[in-house]
Parts: sequence; C-alpha cells; structure tokens
Amino acid sequence: MGIEVGGIFGLIVLILDILAIIKVMNSGTSTGGKLLWTLIIVFLPVLGLIVWFFAGPKS
Repeated sequence: MGIEVGGIFGLIVLILDILAIIKVMNSGTSTGGKLLWTLIIVFLPVLGLIVWFFAGPKS
C-alpha cells in the first residue's frame, strides 16, 4: 500500500514541477533567471517547487 501512495505523490510532484517550469519559461524574467529557476526546480523537486511558489518570477 505504501508504494501506491508514494507513486501518486511522486506523480503529483512531477506534474506540478512541469507546470512550474512552463510558467518560468513563459515569464518575463531574463534568460539567466529562467535557467536558475529551472535548475532549482529540477534538482530540488519538492523544495524548489515551494520556493518557486513563494519567491519565483511572477507573470
């Protein structure tokens, strides 16, 4: 049963990370800023998503 919950949680995090990266790419931030935010989200999926939500580039 623990595998299913972990799998669902992982899938939700993956979907939210992809949406965050799409929003970063569509923002008006500089190329360096986009690259930095993308790397943070990719290498720290959960923490990066939380930090991006509160401090990331706004549309």
